[in-house]
Amino acid sequence: QLTSFISMDPPKQTEQRNTVRSVAAPKNLRNVEPLIRERTISVLDSLPEGETFDWVETVSIELTTQMLATLFDFPFEDRRKLTRWSDVATADEQSGIIESEDQRRAELFECLEYFTGLWNERVNEPPRGDLISMLAHGESTKNMDPVEYLGNLVLLIVGGNDTTRNSISGGVKFLNENPAEYQKLRDNHGLIPNMVSEIIRYQTPLAYMRRTALKDSVLGGQNIKEGDKLLMWYVSGNRDSHSIEEADKFLIDRQNARRHLSFGFGIHRCMGNRLAEMQLRVLWEEIMTRFDNIEVVGKAEMVNSNFVKGYSKLPVIIR
Repeated sequence: QLTSFISMDPPKQTEQRNTVRSVAAPKNLRNVEPLIRERTISVLDSLPEGETFDWVETVSIELTTQMLATLFDFPFEDRRKLTRWSDVATADEQSGIIESEDQRRAELFECLEYFTGLWNERVNEPPRGDLISMLAHGESTKNMDPVEYLGNLVLLIVGGNDTTRNSISGGVKFLNENPAEYQKLRDNHGLIPNMVSEIIRYQTPLAYMRRTALKDSVLGGQNIKEGDKLLMWYVSGNRDSHSIEEADKFLIDRQNARRHLSFGFGIHRCMGNRLAEMQLRVLWEEIMTRFDNIEVVGKAEMVNSNFVKGYSKLPVIIR
């Protein structure tokens, strides 16, 4: 059973979260934006125009995995290992990703072994700004046992991969399904920041999170007992017509578009939310300077998961 700070209560949760949260601090975001833009330009300029390719594999996975490798200062040539470990971490035997729980466990211990080598390097060096160095030198994390280290690695890998990756794919899909919204974007590139929030709301890359009741309660007329396990369905909240006008519509100029639940809420709110928004904003800024249309030309294939709302394939042609 893996533990990480997303499943902890304060004060330990606060201490561990604070150890790594500066990776997405405003100053660091300003410093990393030129690198994000440079890589985005490189990927987009390499895309084939006028022929079908898989947007998920070529753009969504590549851009997010490059960013993950940077955040961990992970060997760049091995960055696709991060993609695999992220997929394995949330998979089960029905996912098509692993064949058994034993295989899942074995691959996650490969992840731990690899990252333990990086930890041993960083702990003997002066503190740096990457996530592994932060964990290795942090007062609340430097003495973690291996399983807790693995739990926090999985949290950071999945949090930085599945969310942005599937929003990158979802944006292309939603604009194709809503051509009037695509035209709004062509007419006004200034809508991009707001559209990014709407994409994240509409996609809701992680559908829910589980929590445990600490005391007997009543919620919505339902009796909840201490110790009951509950699912907070972010995807349902993001389509709640009582709180969001025309919640089932994708509207890139929606007012208050950032008022969504895709990043969670409260003390467990995603600490990398601004980084995710920046990645998507930069991507669409660069897309709109190059391509008039990214056309979806086949059925989007979904990840077989009730937790990750994501895509395994999205065939497109750039015009």
